[in-house]
Amino acid sequence: MRLKLALEVLGLLALAALIAVMPQLVSSFTAYEMATVGMYFIALLGLSILTGYSGQISLGHGAFMAIGGYTTAVLSVNGVYGHHIRDLWTIPIAGVVAGVAGLLVGIPALRLSGLYLALITFGIAVSFRQIPLKFDHFLGGTSGKVLSLLKTPFGLSATPNNWIYYLTWGIAFVLLVAAWLFVRGKPGRTLKAIRDSEIAAASSGISLARYKTLAFAMSAFYAGVAGSLYAIARGFMNPDVFPIVLSVYLVAALALGGVDSFLGLIVGASAIYVLVNRTADVTQWINHLPAVNLNPQRPGMPDVIFGAVLIVVLIILPTGVGGALRRLFGPLTSRLYSKS
Repeated sequence: MRLKLALEVLGLLALAALIAVMPQLVSSFTAYEMATVGMYFIALLGLSILTGYSGQISLGHGAFMAIGGYTTAVLSVNGVYGHHIRDLWTIPIAGVVAGVAGLLVGIPALRLSGLYLALITFGIAVSFRQIPLKFDHFLGGTSGKVLSLLKTPFGLSATPNNWIYYLTWGIAFVLLVAAWLFVRGKPGRTLKAIRDSEIAAASSGISLARYKTLAFAMSAFYAGVAGSLYAIARGFMNPDVFPIVLSVYLVAALALGGVDSFLGLIVGASAIYVLVNRTADVTQWINHLPAVNLNPQRPGMPDVIFGAVLIVVLIILPTGVGGALRRLFGPLTSRLYSKS
């Protein structure tokens, strides 16, 4: 166990070092792209706790990201009692607001599971779009809200793209460590017990309601932080920033990376970015295959490519990238554990 802990800590330190040096190795725009990947990664971290560890399926996390984004937009543009709040300080507030929303959703969702829970949460994602349209005087409606440009604090010298990269991945690393400590401790083991058998967990004295709503609230908190960062990076917020299909993409990316693999989630987050924002590049690469002729400008092409890639990967790797990595390095680590 000590060796396993040491390897995991070493992996976290290696990731921190990689995060620190990456902007020096890539262009400014690539740093911005990697920051966007980090935002998706934060949302997937929360979804992993909810789905991978507690077994609850949510198709509404795009709505929680939108709640975080709108919280940042309202506080930084409208302010409170006439005082504008700096965008950086709205990030934890956005997480808390989204977490409360997740808690409110999680309480009635206790009576549901599986397909029914997925449908209810997807209904939330579909219906949330109408809220900014209904309260357009406060949330901006279809015109949205324009945020001020992000400024580097404390006199730090960095380009805006590099700064949003360090901000995003710095927060992502802190939230990753928090999630790692959470799942390694008693709450994580309890959620796994609930996922494996709710009846057995309840007979052992575990409060299903407490831990399942905790997972919902924590997952929504992560999504709210991701949505806040996304709004800050875009400098704009309207209902189209977080489309309904984003909730489906997040669940698909979770399956692609592995529901309980933090490393695999980076792969899943990268897949969302590449297949949504680099559809033309992916299409051109696929067009090199025999008897394939795709039009990257055709509506719905990102969905077609994303679905095809997801099907192929899950056929080859049924447990996702994370499961494949465990099978690849499992014998090596087991040998190390036995020697220790």
